Amino acid sequence: MADVNRGDRPLSPHLQVYRPQLTSITSIFARITGVALLGAAVLVVAWFFAAAVGPECYAVVNGLMTSFLGDVIMFLALWALCYHALSGLRHLIWDIGLGLEVETAEKMGIGVIIGSVVLAIIVAIIV
Repeated sequence: MADVNRGDRPLSPHLQVYRPQLTSITSIFARITGVALLGAAVLVVAWFFAAAVGPECYAVVNGLMTSFLGDVIMFLALWALCYHALSGLRHLIWDIGLGLEVETAEKMGIGVIIGSVVLAIIVAIIV
């Protein structure tokens, strides 16, 4: 039989009920960086495509990609790659059943944030 009181029941707890936690925010940000990496990959493919089209097209795209704005975008893409990789490693550790205690999970979240920044800077300096 259909539930006639369906409209009177409260909705499931959502963002207005739960306080954001570091672990949930870092997991959401892992998804955001994954989408951002797709955008960065499109830019790199466009760069290669411009090189295949001809020198004039390549000069325009290369000028944009090697400008200050292009350098900032590529560094942010590098940081997103480092963050996404470290976050994926954290999720892999969770999947095998380790680090699930609240304190450990929060320390791992802080480690992912700090580690991604440090790793991106190190890679940018080396490359």
